[in-house]
Amino acid sequence: MKLKNTLGVVIGSLVAASSMGALAQGQGAVEVEAFGKRYFTDSSRDIENGNLYGGSIGYFLTDDVSLALSYGEYHDMTSNDSFPPDGHKDIKGNLASLDAVYHFGQPGVGLRPYVSAGFAHQNISNIPPRTGRDHSTFANVGTGLKYYFTENFFAKASLDGMYNLDAQEAEWMAGVGVGMNFGGSSSKPAAEPAPEPVAEVCADSDNDGVCDNVDKCPDTPANVTVDANGCPAVAEVVRVELDVKFDFDKSVVKEESYGDIKNLADFMKQYPQTTTTVEGHTDSVGTDAYNQGLSERRANAVRDVLVNQYGVEGSRVNAVGYGESRPVADNATDSGRAVNRRVEAEVEAEAK
Repeated sequence: MKLKNTLGVVIGSLVAASSMGALAQGQGAVEVEAFGKRYFTDSSRDIENGNLYGGSIGYFLTDDVSLALSYGEYHDMTSNDSFPPDGHKDIKGNLASLDAVYHFGQPGVGLRPYVSAGFAHQNISNIPPRTGRDHSTFANVGTGLKYYFTENFFAKASLDGMYNLDAQEAEWMAGVGVGMNFGGSSSKPAAEPAPEPVAEVCADSDNDGVCDNVDKCPDTPANVTVDANGCPAVAEVVRVELDVKFDFDKSVVKEESYGDIKNLADFMKQYPQTTTTVEGHTDSVGTDAYNQGLSERRANAVRDVLVNQYGVEGSRVNAVGYGESRPVADNATDSGRAVNRRVEAEVEAEAK
């Protein structure tokens, strides 16, 4: 690539960048640069110091870290050997580099020092007495200063150390450059939120949390829960009832009743201060003594489900049987007897 073509690409990039609307430093920014550097060579290849002109393009992975790809061509560099007999020959070639760059300070107008590290490939020709082109790989370290005149336009001074991994010798370059930064996220600090308005302090003579000007019960005793009007709040009573039916002469809880029993268990867990008594009943078929025992077995069967399957503490659940003494329907009919074969329970609590 010719020098004028390289500079043309860089200058074109600068012009294009300057015409973009979203210009900003920071993460996601693209930075283009044109540079000139003085190249101080090693001693083994018999070439004199020269100049490197080119450009670079970089991308900011974060507000501080970027990756930069650069390309430059050598000029004013000659061989330092008496071969061929007519003496010096112009050295032609180029250098391509990939470097990671860490910037110090905050994005914005002002000075940002940096350090860099990476690798480069050099391709040069006319090094007597060799024929063909000479290829070398370098490990780079560098440091320098960037000064941003605006959010986007900067000038740079750099110093680069280069270690030739093939010849095992050190070289270095010093240079200057100009460039433009565009496309990143805004680096301006977020504006501080406006202070929240301070609520006015109102008079509250009875310290119930309701201002005197809206308190309809101004002399509420201490530690009494009040409503929005400042009057004692009326506790809402909530209740759960359980009615489990049984087959004739059976004390086995049917599968269809488990959901109702679980609802009662969940309610008691929500209100842990509650207790309940599970009451068992029978129809009138059979002797009083037999039905008394059957009603107790039915009550204990429901209690076992509450305690052993749904985890209600046993101390909170009592079980009692009433036999056939408390019918709620007519025992003279099949449908009435089916209603009387039951276990009932009830739990009340004050809503939170």
